[in-house]
This record gives sequence, structure tokens and C-alpha cells, in this order.
Amino acid sequence: MASSIIIPWIFYIQILTISSKAIDAVPAIIVFGDSSIDTGNNNYLPTFAKCNFEPYGRDFPGGTPTGRFCNGRLPPDFVSEGLGLKPIVPAYLDPTFNISDFATGVCFGSSGTGYDNSTAAILKVFTLWKEVEFFKDYQTKLRAYLGDEKANEVISEALYIISVGTNDFLINYYNFPQRRTQFTIPKYEDFLIGNAEDFIRKIYSLGARKLSLTGLPPMGCLPLQRTLNRKNPHSCSEERNKVAFEFNEKLKASVVKLMIELPGLKVLYVDVYELLSRLITRPSRYGFEVAEAACCGTGLFETGVLCNRFTPHTCLDADKYVFWDAFHPSERANKIMSDELLPSLKLAFL
Repeated sequence: MASSIIIPWIFYIQILTISSKAIDAVPAIIVFGDSSIDTGNNNYLPTFAKCNFEPYGRDFPGGTPTGRFCNGRLPPDFVSEGLGLKPIVPAYLDPTFNISDFATGVCFGSSGTGYDNSTAAILKVFTLWKEVEFFKDYQTKLRAYLGDEKANEVISEALYIISVGTNDFLINYYNFPQRRTQFTIPKYEDFLIGNAEDFIRKIYSLGARKLSLTGLPPMGCLPLQRTLNRKNPHSCSEERNKVAFEFNEKLKASVVKLMIELPGLKVLYVDVYELLSRLITRPSRYGFEVAEAACCGTGLFETGVLCNRFTPHTCLDADKYVFWDAFHPSERANKIMSDELLPSLKLAFL
């Protein structure tokens, strides 16, 4: 009788121990990048690249517009929760949070930025290198809060989520002449890859070891790009998708090179191109009804300030849409992609 009780409890304690070790393996989520991961830093910048107004955030807890380009939460939020940490990753510039909140997760991202500094300049947002400066400042505060030994452990064991690059093409290269006169598409890809490598080397020198590096999405299938597709209206721009695919192949090769070059570095390449393509090409399989247009407004071009509480025709149920606005996935799409990613993250880093 006694043994039949003891054995399940021993098993239960073992499970708790394993779970505790898994959570300890990733004590914090640290995020760099653009609007795909910015949890509200741009709220504190004089830029049009912000969304701290309705209907953004209408499905976020409390129905609050937080500065996330979404109706709810973003992938870093879901990943943080999935790894046993907090259900949201706070923005570093948000004054309602402090270092005790940031100790388990922080976002330095800035919507509208890119690997190319000139991309950030267009919308007057932070460059990726400014995000690194915030990371340095964060480390100083973290060491003062936790002590050097514990803070260094958090920095080395944290999961670093990096998601950036789309704006370099869709905001910068295709819309302004400067980079087009300097680079062909392949040369611009190489230029961005070089910048990405320099960025990774820099955060590695500051202690980062576990990186989740997101490639470009099928950017030709974003609703805004469908709208701008003059050759085949409302269809995906295959030319833009080809650029994203080519860039991603170069980024994957770069990941292999960096892991050989930098001892102890682990990088998981996140194929968001494939993840999002599945939702776009087989929406009904995932319970979506609309993949060509977004929830906000007509769904064809509204994003940022053009998606506001006065915008007519915004859908009632964003869960039926792959895209929330013409540039960004809905919360439900973010959750599906994050849930598919989590097993790979746990296998790579836990």
C-alpha cells in the first residue's frame, strides 16, 4: 500500500525537477528587432511608426493598445510564456516597468528599423546598434539589481530573439533611390548579411550565447504587397518572395559560419517564411477564413496610423484572419507560429 503511494510521488517530484531545470535553462527572453517583435518602445519616439491607439491591442489583456503592431500579443510574448516565464515581454522604454520586470524578459526592438541604419532613419526610429546600447545599459542595471554573478548567468543563459530585415526591402530599398543606386538586390542582400553578422558578433561579445534568429517572411504575400502588385493584382508578388527566399538562404549559411567562428554560440534559424506560408496557402486547415486581406479596414493597405478607431469596415473577429493589418499577422497567427516553434527552441536550448 505504502509503495503504491510513494512511487507516483517520486515520479511527480522528478517531473517537477526536470521542469524546474528546463525553466532555469532560459532565465530570460531578450529581444531585438523591428515591429514583428516591438512590444512598445516606439511609443516613446517622435515617429509615425507607432500604434498606441485603438483598434490595436483590442484583444490584448485589458483591451489595451500597447504599441504592439497586432490586435494582441506578439511571438516573444508567446515564447516567453511557453518557456515558463511571464506571458508578456515588456518594452525597455516603458516607464511602468523596471529592472525587476526586465530581469526575466525585455524588448529593445523598434518598429521600422532594419539591419541597414538608413532604414531606421526613414521613420526616425532606433537603429539596431542603438538597441545594442540599450542592452549595455540593461546589463549595468541588471548587475546592480542581481549582483555580478547572477546577472552574468542570466545574460549568458537567456534566449535572444532577433527578428528584423523586412523593412530594409519593403520600406527602404523598393521605395527610395539611395540603396538602389548603390546595390543590386544580391549585393544589398550581402550588405545586410554583413551587418547581421556584425550585430551577432557584438551581442556575443556582450555575453549572448543562445540566439533565435528569424528570417524574412514571404513578404510578397503581405496584404499591402498584394495591393501594390500591378502585374497580378491581389496576388502574391513572386519577385518579392524570391528576394526573401534568397536572403534567407544566405542568412542560414551565415548562421553556420558564425557558430563555427564563435565558441559556445548556439543559433536556431527560424524559418518564418515556411511557417507563415502554411497559414497563407492553407488557411482553412488552421481555422482561418481570410488570408489575402487583413482585419483592419479594407485589409488592403491599412497599417499604423491608417489603422485607427475611425477606420471603417474593420472585422469583428480577428481570429478569422491571418493578418491583423496589411503588414502584420494577427495574434492568433502569432500564437500558431510560436507554438510550432517552441519544440525546436526547447530542443536547441533546454
